[in-house]
Amino acid sequence: MIEGLNHVTVIAEDYERTLAFYTQLVGLELGHRPDLGFPGAWLYAGGRAIVHLYADRPVPAQRAGVIDHIAFTARNLAQVKARFDAAGTPYELRRQAGAGTWQLFCHDPNGARVELDFDPGETA
Repeated sequence: MIEGLNHVTVIAEDYERTLAFYTQLVGLELGHRPDLGFPGAWLYAGGRAIVHLYADRPVPAQRAGVIDHIAFTARNLAQVKARFDAAGTPYELRRQAGAGTWQLFCHDPNGARVELDFDPGETA
């Protein structure tokens, strides 16, 4: 029986830009990663490694494959927006019909579509 999603792995075409995107903009934390014999990083949220970055793999020709996007539950919408605005990183902000959840859509430096979901009670 499935208990949850363990992690997502991103092949970083530009490792430093990708690391900065997920830590400085999205807000994940760089954390412990065992020596796996190749370069990369594990990024944490809530004490769990949820995004793994590969720093030594070629990006596949078909970048997105069948996965449309990665979605994270987030908070502090105003602060996150301010970080994206200060970095000049484009995004689309909208409210989910019905539930009112704030959804911030953007792309990481490798072209992966990322969604950040915020509580409807937050203000933009």
